[in-house]
Amino acid sequence: MRLSLATNAVVAALIGFAVTLPLIFQAGKAIGASDVQTAMFVTVSCFAVAIESAYLSWRYKIPVVCAFSTAGLALIGASDGFTISDAAGALIATGLMIAVTGLVRPFTTLVAKIPGGIAAGMLAGVLLPFVLGAARAGQADPGLVLPLTVLYFAVRLWNGAYAILAVLAAGIAMSVFGGATLALPAPGMPEFELLMPTLSLPSLIGIAIPLYLVTMASQNLPGLAVLRADG
Repeated sequence: MRLSLATNAVVAALIGFAVTLPLIFQAGKAIGASDVQTAMFVTVSCFAVAIESAYLSWRYKIPVVCAFSTAGLALIGASDGFTISDAAGALIATGLMIAVTGLVRPFTTLVAKIPGGIAAGMLAGVLLPFVLGAARAGQADPGLVLPLTVLYFAVRLWNGAYAILAVLAAGIAMSVFGGATLALPAPGMPEFELLMPTLSLPSLIGIAIPLYLVTMASQNLPGLAVLRADG
């Protein structure tokens, strides 16, 4: 394996975690998850992504990277009034709906007809609170946020793929030397708790269906468009 391939894999993983982990913490906070439950969520998600990506890449002999639904995490993070059991049940329902869409061709064709403008608007509505949160953070700590913002756009002009990675590295360095970091916990596997999912009409309407639409519109439909263009 060439060194460049390994480097690209590391960069992709770091960027994916840098974008996703804060959303996982925010989603856990929104649904009332404890620290142990949030750590369990992160651990299980990491193992699932690693195993799925490795198996599919080996099985089909092409690079396949399974990923978190960033838009879905943002949607859960912006939700209100739901418990972790409600979210678990809604996620199961969303997974089943996505699987049925992929297996039943008429559903796939129907979802593919969603206009791009509507899909983009749905995604913008979910991500807007987090964008505004960055602006509020800039007011609270301009010495940290503003230099990182400038760095992001400067690196993006040179190479967009490394912009987030540069901000991540610079943010860690500024936090460490600025004394803003917390003590790291001892390494080890988190505790696992048995969680019984629940599904109600409010969680189906408030989480499952919007999560299905946002995931399909923001991630699956763009991928389908790329495949059609290549084909």
